[in-house]
Amino acid sequence: MKLDRKRAWVLEARRCPSPNCDERPNSCGIDLVVVHGISLPPGEFGTPHVEALFCNRLDPTLHPYFAEICHLEVSAHLLIRRDGELVQFVPLTHRAWHAGESVFCGRSQCNDFSIGIELEGVDDVFYEDAQYQRLISVLRLLMKTWPEITPDRIVGHSDIAPGRKTDPGTAFDWDRVRGALV
Repeated sequence: MKLDRKRAWVLEARRCPSPNCDERPNSCGIDLVVVHGISLPPGEFGTPHVEALFCNRLDPTLHPYFAEICHLEVSAHLLIRRDGELVQFVPLTHRAWHAGESVFCGRSQCNDFSIGIELEGVDDVFYEDAQYQRLISVLRLLMKTWPEITPDRIVGHSDIAPGRKTDPGTAFDWDRVRGALV
């Protein structure tokens, strides 16, 4: 896996630029990865709706839940679909709007210093082998590019927003991921 360092796009990723991003604060380096789980509608996989949400094109008439969330301006840097396809929404050097109100090791505003990776899934459904393989490849690339990212600085959304978020959930195999990175 390779990174276009000038533009901060993963070369193997399909690009789907999101407007929901901005510049990181000048003093912030990248030293955290946040793993998320998402599906739209909840529990349905293989739909175009996550991309539509991240690009502010979610049609609220397609599902009752969409009317509740279509106004949100959110994004992630990357999405890994069930089949392992990698989609990139935001250059890695920019701030994606994925973490919301969050704290890691006493530092708030995790969007400032993190990369957000969404996995297509839900908390209690096992993720696919293809997703783990792709995630581990991406994490190796990120750790090589930003050495401050170490296995203990790869966390779930639930770790930085406890009580508010539960993803990537109980079905996510942290041992498998961390074991592959040491």
